[in-house]
Amino acid sequence: MPSFDSTVTSEQVVAALAPQVKGRTFVITGASQPSIGSSIAIELAKASPAHILIASRTAENVHPVISTIREKDPSIKTTFVQIDLSDHESVRRAAQEILAAAKSKIDVLINSAGNMALKNYTLDKQGIEMQMSVNHIGHFLLTNLLTPALLAGGKSPHGARVINLSSVGYQISPVRYDDVSFSNGKTYDMWTGYGQAKTAQILFAYGLTDRLKDRGVVAFACHPGSNLDTKLGAHLVMEDYSDVLPVTRRNTGQEFVFTVGDEPRFKTYEQIGATPLIAALDPDLVGEAPAYLQNGRVVEPVVRHAVYDAAEVEKCWRLSEELVGEKFEY
Repeated sequence: MPSFDSTVTSEQVVAALAPQVKGRTFVITGASQPSIGSSIAIELAKASPAHILIASRTAENVHPVISTIREKDPSIKTTFVQIDLSDHESVRRAAQEILAAAKSKIDVLINSAGNMALKNYTLDKQGIEMQMSVNHIGHFLLTNLLTPALLAGGKSPHGARVINLSSVGYQISPVRYDDVSFSNGKTYDMWTGYGQAKTAQILFAYGLTDRLKDRGVVAFACHPGSNLDTKLGAHLVMEDYSDVLPVTRRNTGQEFVFTVGDEPRFKTYEQIGATPLIAALDPDLVGEAPAYLQNGRVVEPVVRHAVYDAAEVEKCWRLSEELVGEKFEY
């Protein structure tokens, strides 16, 4: 398989790994425009997938993406499914719609929807802090509900994959098992909330792989890179980011590391989907799962709380089950 450098674009990844796209079914959460998810969806359309399903909160924000896909290749089946990841009833309803539309077989699930550093303490409908809810818990529930279709995809020659879009923000905080929702907001810090959610996404990828790898399904977590063109941090000003360093020191006793190797501090919009696409498509990665990717390659997380540890992975899985009110055994 080709090797990719730090400047690789999403288009180049798809072109190099086109056989891993052709004829397959992809489910992507988020993907409103402009976003990492929309970039991924549009690039995948250049390599003849059979079906791209986009699960997102607002149809009008996704319609331009679906229109672009149809313009590139009218033969690609496209489906929009409405989902609110902070509402478990909505997630369950969306999962049933996705299973029906995908005809109970999914090859790749890319969990790209998310939020970041919400300044005001907010709870979802279930009483879970909103960053943990949208970034991790909603995706935990959705992915497990879609697992029968992923297992069907796992029987194919390429197997099936789940990709969690995490972030270097995982460094900011471990999962706060004893106080996930910040004492009802009394101790809330927006960056700590973001950090624990991004850590949970990594641990979830590890746990899912542990359970399903023998049946052809592997999961990866990745940091796509930093980019200022998406809507993710539109509510923040540059001064807000200055808190990341002291908050990380306070929570972990370590310094925050923005990049690895030759990774650029910021990636262009054309580059921002490359690492998730490598995680989703590169056949050489299967043997390395479970793993975390950054800058287009597998790397070990720089803080201990996100390095693979079976006990920690299991602890996060059980907490997640508790928060969704359902156990998932495989």
